Amino acid sequence: MMQTIMMETWRSVLALWQSAIARMPGTSWGRSIWVLVIVTGLWAIVPAPAIAQLKQYAPPVSYSNAELSGQDFSNQLLKSAEFSNANLTDVRFNNAELPGASFSGSLLKDTQFRGADLTNAFMDSVKFIGTDLSDAILVEAILLGSSFQDVAIEGADFEMAILDGAQVKQLCAIAKGVNSRTGMDTRESLGCR
Repeated sequence: MMQTIMMETWRSVLALWQSAIARMPGTSWGRSIWVLVIVTGLWAIVPAPAIAQLKQYAPPVSYSNAELSGQDFSNQLLKSAEFSNANLTDVRFNNAELPGASFSGSLLKDTQFRGADLTNAFMDSVKFIGTDLSDAILVEAILLGSSFQDVAIEGADFEMAILDGAQVKQLCAIAKGVNSRTGMDTRESLGCR
């Protein structure tokens, strides 16, 4: 229906242009300039599909600098959500979809990410203490400057994640299992020898 209205509008506009151009004095160059001015003005008035899509875009959720101890975000879609510099002690993200989420500088003490998708997540300068990353997907996640203490990573997929050499060595010492969704071996994804 919307396409029909748009087509009828364009037909009306074209008919008006043709009659207006025919009545314009001057050379064909002068007419061309007037047509260009009219067309440029109409693009500002007629909504483009990209503008319509912007109205449907919801900005990412932001919990930056928040105290979220004990919260449960399990099974939620939190694409590009912001959890930077937050206290996430005892928070559950089990089976949550968190691609592109940011946890930079956060405290993840006894936090659960079992089966969570953390693809392209920003997890730099994070304190992982007693964190459960079992079966989590950390493909292309950024983990530079993070510390790991008593973490569970069985079946976690770290393929192409950005880690410090010391982090890789530490995680390889406890790495085992295969990710249930990606089929990637945890040791292989870390590049363990």
